[in-house]
Amino acid sequence: MIRYSLAFFAGIVAVQQFSRLPNSLEWFGIVALGLLACVRRHYAVLSLLLGLAWACAFGAWRLAQQLPDRYQNAEVEIEGYIASLPLVQEQRIGFDFVVTAAADGVPQKIRLSWYSPESLPAAGQSWRLRVKLRKPHGRFNPGGFDYQAWLFSNRIGATGYVKNKPPPQRIAGTASLGRYLALCRGLIADKIAAALPGSPQLGVLQALTIGTQNAVSQSQWQVFRITGVVHLIVISGSHIGLVAGWVYLAMRRIWAWSGLLGMSPPRAAAALAWLSALFYAALAGFSPPTERAVVMLGVVLAAIAWQRNPAPGQVLVWALLAVVIADPLAVLSAGFWLSFAAVALLLYVSAGRLARPGYWRELAAAQWASLIGLAPLLVLFFQQVSLIAPLANWLAVPLIGLAVVPLALLAVAMLSVWPALASLLLQWADTLLQVLWWLLERLAGLPLAQLGLPPPTGYALPLAAIGVLLALAPRGFPGRYLSPLLLIPLCFPPVAKPKPGEFWLTLLDVGQGLAAVVQTAEHVLLFDTGAKYSEFNDMGESVVLPYLRWRGISRVDALVVSHGDNDHAGGADSVLAEVPVAALFSSAAAWAARKDGSYCRAGQEWVWDGVRFRMLAPPQPAFDKENDNSCVVQVLAAGQSALLTGDIEQAAERWLVAAYGGELSSRLLLAPHHGSKTSSTPLFLDAVKPDWVLIPAGYANRFGFPHSQVVQRYRRIPAAVMNTAEHGAIEVFGNGQPPLAERQRRRRYWHAD
Repeated sequence: MIRYSLAFFAGIVAVQQFSRLPNSLEWFGIVALGLLACVRRHYAVLSLLLGLAWACAFGAWRLAQQLPDRYQNAEVEIEGYIASLPLVQEQRIGFDFVVTAAADGVPQKIRLSWYSPESLPAAGQSWRLRVKLRKPHGRFNPGGFDYQAWLFSNRIGATGYVKNKPPPQRIAGTASLGRYLALCRGLIADKIAAALPGSPQLGVLQALTIGTQNAVSQSQWQVFRITGVVHLIVISGSHIGLVAGWVYLAMRRIWAWSGLLGMSPPRAAAALAWLSALFYAALAGFSPPTERAVVMLGVVLAAIAWQRNPAPGQVLVWALLAVVIADPLAVLSAGFWLSFAAVALLLYVSAGRLARPGYWRELAAAQWASLIGLAPLLVLFFQQVSLIAPLANWLAVPLIGLAVVPLALLAVAMLSVWPALASLLLQWADTLLQVLWWLLERLAGLPLAQLGLPPPTGYALPLAAIGVLLALAPRGFPGRYLSPLLLIPLCFPPVAKPKPGEFWLTLLDVGQGLAAVVQTAEHVLLFDTGAKYSEFNDMGESVVLPYLRWRGISRVDALVVSHGDNDHAGGADSVLAEVPVAALFSSAAAWAARKDGSYCRAGQEWVWDGVRFRMLAPPQPAFDKENDNSCVVQVLAAGQSALLTGDIEQAAERWLVAAYGGELSSRLLLAPHHGSKTSSTPLFLDAVKPDWVLIPAGYANRFGFPHSQVVQRYRRIPAAVMNTAEHGAIEVFGNGQPPLAERQRRRRYWHAD
């Protein structure tokens, strides 16, 4: 049974690597192979094919729920309710919206932005809205988060924004369980905020009780990541299992004491424990991680209720099978792999041991096993491992699991019954969290608290898995001493770098903004860092830093902030906070005046590893417009060249042509000002003569970049044109090679054309 279950699981995972779903002929082949495997009694092959078929059918069903082509960038009128707690970001509010009435084909669940609303919308409110919709679309970057996959797995079929004309209307709405749960979550969030005004731990308490992470700041997430306690801050399997465990132990005793014999105490306790887990998941908005935890817990409690005594490994495989049958897209989540791997590791280090250690030693052993055992997956998914995690979790697990979560959930239960007691309990929980935060901040500040590694090679992961099993095996196990050797490929992977005398250029996909990385054999130049949208979201944190970690880059030799516009400079603070930067250049005083900063000026030059860098602009005296004062950098090597232009417009382009003439000639041109019609003049393009023009622009951006007339100018040069909105990150490697599109390299079947 276990072998067949794992074969079915392998089929599910394989489909998520497909760039498209099978056509009719390929479906016929799958069915034919399945019948042949059945006749030949190759049941493992049959299980594999069943997994393939189920994942393909499920994926096709989900694709059918996406926004149809006829509604792309169209305005439609919809009715429904706000299904999530709105996230406020300056002038923009974002939320999930469940559609209850709309034209045929509009997806049932969409993600909306509402700019400058007259009043703040709340979870559970019903509205009639005029919205502009588009298909799900996400940024594509090496080492970056696949937002489109997240939307797909979370059943969100479209994104868009609310039109303020005609004015949105509040409506009565229809009664539904989803709307009622959203209203409850919003009410609980408001009451917690009222009980803890101004508390820095308010966001953490809301995350632990109702699953919303809107109020957790970026600096808090950074400390939680470094110390490896993120899993304790979000409602996950551990929290749901903890709540179910309390209920199970309490109800088993109460049921036995009551003398009711119609149902055995274990069965009654298991049923009530599962219902409590279901209720907690509902408080968290039935997010995929909580749904997965409820399914896993249901398998375990069912084995208890029916008084089965299967091996722990068998129960884990049953839970795995139940989860992927319920939702094959669960395997797209890093949390899926980490949660199952963590449970498997705990079973491995505890099963078959002759003596049971005390609580604190057992907790320490579990944290050590998690550090060693989950390290390969953490490096694969995030290129980071927290070395301080065992100590941090040794302190945080009992504090949060045995004190903070019980106090917070009891307070939620008392909010409407006994508000004064609820407020007191929340204050106690807040005090404990502040003590924990003080400890975590100091642990995060320790040297080598976190280790960054490039993604592992194909052979490093299986070797590391064997090494982990040997390292965690009981003392005296044969070959245990070999484990450090098997972990070497994971800890010291080969890092690809340009050869001396050449450079690699990556234009990152940061939406409507600019961020580019130029790498030589031993040096790195970062040109701009994308935008900052709020305290919780900037491109430096979400795009630039993950790319640097993915490339194994631990320091930046020069950061150029071309000018002060947010879409170019917004992510710089996040980069400076995490990565050492040797030199900072900018045309904006706010950046040039910083430590190790200086103004970029025409005439500055340096050479790294045989590659020449020239600062061509701005001149002195400066131009009147800030855009024209953008830093302009030319990178020159044997057989390759690139011109990085920032947001320069016509005045700066005329000056560059007059000052440098044919010296501007470059094989690669980063389109000035995102392809605006105020830039890329014919005179300038004739001087540069690029073979490739790379355009940093946001998908369906409101400025209409790149302008169609400008694109035609590029093609008349002639030059090939690539746009980050269509191609994702664009990478150029070595001498004479054409640019490579990340969207094409990582394409999966759920990615829209």
